[in-house]
Amino acid sequence: MIQIYHNPRCGKSRNCLAFIEQSNQPYEIIPYLIENPSFEDLKIILEKLNIKPIQLIRIKEKIWIENYKSKNLQDNEIIQAMVDHPILIERPIVVKDKKAIIGRDLDEVASFLE
Repeated sequence: MIQIYHNPRCGKSRNCLAFIEQSNQPYEIIPYLIENPSFEDLKIILEKLNIKPIQLIRIKEKIWIENYKSKNLQDNEIIQAMVDHPILIERPIVVKDKKAIIGRDLDEVASFLE
């Protein structure tokens, strides 16, 4: 089953969700701002994305700029920042089986879902 970590206030996330809905594949919406991912959840997602924690951070978010940008953080500290402030997590994240992508480009989402 496909999972989408979704923020309904984000246009890219809404577009990705609409695309997934049209794919006629079973999916689950994870409203990550309400159901905050745990530290372990984020570690698993990062493994599936095959990226470093900093690559999942929305570095232009006010919380990041004011509280973290000027610090030299270790990976675990960056993950904890996302646990504490899920708004920092790049969106949408699409998970299928053992892989995941950041679904901002619908062409990439299409290839990923095949």
